[in-house]
Amino acid sequence: MNDFLTKLITILPILFPICGGILVAFYERKGDHRHSFGKGLLITLFIAETCISGLYVFFGAEKLVIFSFTDLVSAVLKKDLFTQIFTVMTSFVFCLTGIYATDYMRHDDMKTEEEQNVKTLAGKTFFCFYLVVWGVLLGLAQAGNLLTFYMFYELMTVTSVVLVVHDMTKEALFAAKKYIYYSIAGASFALFGFAFIAKTTGGSLEFLPGGSLPAVNAESNGIILVSIFLMILGFGAKAGLFPMHGWLPSAHPVAPAPASAVLSSIICKAGVLGIIRVVFFVAGPDLLRGTWVQWTFILIALLTVFMGSMLAYKENVLKKRLAYSTVSQVSYILFGIACLNPVSLFGAILHMIYHACLKTTLFLNAGTVIYSTEKHKCTELCGVGRALPVTLTTFTVASLGLVGIPPVCGFVSKWYLCMGALDMKETVIGYVGISILLISALLTAGYLLSIVVAGFFPGQDVEEFDENLERSGKVKKGMLVVMALLAVTALLLGVFAKIFYNLSFDMIYNLF
Repeated sequence: MNDFLTKLITILPILFPICGGILVAFYERKGDHRHSFGKGLLITLFIAETCISGLYVFFGAEKLVIFSFTDLVSAVLKKDLFTQIFTVMTSFVFCLTGIYATDYMRHDDMKTEEEQNVKTLAGKTFFCFYLVVWGVLLGLAQAGNLLTFYMFYELMTVTSVVLVVHDMTKEALFAAKKYIYYSIAGASFALFGFAFIAKTTGGSLEFLPGGSLPAVNAESNGIILVSIFLMILGFGAKAGLFPMHGWLPSAHPVAPAPASAVLSSIICKAGVLGIIRVVFFVAGPDLLRGTWVQWTFILIALLTVFMGSMLAYKENVLKKRLAYSTVSQVSYILFGIACLNPVSLFGAILHMIYHACLKTTLFLNAGTVIYSTEKHKCTELCGVGRALPVTLTTFTVASLGLVGIPPVCGFVSKWYLCMGALDMKETVIGYVGISILLISALLTAGYLLSIVVAGFFPGQDVEEFDENLERSGKVKKGMLVVMALLAVTALLLGVFAKIFYNLSFDMIYNLF
């Protein structure tokens, strides 16, 4: 393949959805369907971008300099294992969630001309920024140094806030402000650490396996550790790491279900990817192992796991419960990273992939329930399984996976996380970590499977739902198909987990 074509395949996954979003913003339909925002066009764009992303994974350039600010500072794209994983994961989730959203966002109940115009504009705005965020996330995945990563990271915050504020209610505006404030605070911490590392070491800050920092003397080592910790905390804001988690339970309940799905499953993982890049590609695990940074990171991650699970268990609003669940489950991944050994990192990567699939399913399930029944609280869903059997069945599969029950995919990732914890030299920390993960799993079963049991086996004297909801046309077939595909994917990822081991474990081991 010639050099020009390789460069085109590398840059196209970033540019195509951004240009597609601009096209959607200016797209107009004539005649009786003028209030529709073009379902066929959107699905075509989603599928095309997924195919382009697949081409990049196989044929993209290993390294591409986009432009140079100075002789030493450039915006660089690179391809490695984490780039490929994040690209495939992002495109898979965004494609299926986008297809779901074309039905979810239709608002067929809008009768007047004014209502139709307002909802059509809102729908076009949503899909415009949805596609733009998709492109920015793939740029973030391909970033080859800290500067490029930070540039796309900030762009992601600015563009994704539109998905949160979509409904323009007072609650949505408050949640969007909170999202911006937390994101800016986190980015400031990361930038502060970034500047200190650049000043102290004079390094290029390129992402290199095992760490790119030059050898540092004893005097500067303390500053480097503080800088790395600030960057972990800063990128942890997007990942929902305590105490920077507060935006998640505010943003998810007010955002549309497709926005909540990608916020939880992908955008939170941008923070995880940032921490992976800092720990394994800038600092290097040898620099951090056994230091106060590692122990503090482990402590905060485990605290977040337990706190998120407990708050989810006590929460009654469905989407807010799932938001607290995300706070907990993403910190499973961060705990695996903090253990600083190949087995735990492999478990963390698996859980990053599995959580994306499982939590997308759960948020789309929640969106379907709210869309069709207008019920927002978990205690109002007794008997809903009779009205929405496909929806609650897929919810059940995803819930089992999040708890960690085989053969659904969550079991495998949690197994490797526990094995990685036991591989630590400090066995007490490992046992404490495993204990908290098990307690969290029990709480997860309590706050998710209780909905399943009440939905399918409500007992007597409960509110009756229309048992034909899924067959009446109120729940569109496209929404059901997407949820079913995600549930089947969760099962297949669990059954064929060995494929990930064969493809990636050696490359992960080389980071140590």
